[in-house]
Amino acid sequence: MADKKTKKDESPEGDEAKGGGKKKLLIVGLVAVLALAGAAYFFLFASSGEAEAAPEPEHGGYTALEPIAVNLAGGGFLKIGITLEYTAAAAAGGHGSGGVDGAKALDLVIATYSQAQPADVVGARDALKEALEHKIVEAYTEDGVPMVMHVYLTEYVTQ
Repeated sequence: MADKKTKKDESPEGDEAKGGGKKKLLIVGLVAVLALAGAAYFFLFASSGEAEAAPEPEHGGYTALEPIAVNLAGGGFLKIGITLEYTAAAAAGGHGSGGVDGAKALDLVIATYSQAQPADVVGARDALKEALEHKIVEAYTEDGVPMVMHVYLTEYVTQ
C-alpha cells in the first residue's frame, strides 16, 4: 500500500509541475511579446523625430574665387574655379565682414585635386566635387553653425 500512496502522491505533483510549466511558458511568451512590441514602437515611432533633418541654413550670398591650376598626381593639370554659397550667419558678419574668405577653400581644392589621377578628374568628377564640398562645409563650420552651404564648380578644364 505504501507503493500505491506514493504513486498517488506523485501524480498530483506531476500535474502541478505540468501546469506550472505552462504558466511559466505563458509568462515568458507574454514578456517576449511585450519586449517585441516595445522595440517595434521605439524603431517605428520614437526614432521618427530624429529622422527629421535640421532645416537647411538660410542663403546669405556667394563668394566667387579666382580659378587656380592644380597639378594632378598622374601628370597633367586641372584649372578649377569654385564659388562658395554662404549662409545668412556668414553674411551677418559671423565670419569676417559679411561673406567668407576663400583661403581655406582654395587650400582644400589643392589638397583634394592634387592627389587625383587624370582619369579620376574626368571620370569621377561628381564624387570628387562631393568630397570637396563636404570638406569645405566642415572647414567653414564654427560652433556647430555652417558658414558655407554649397560649393559650385565654375571652371573645370583638364589637360
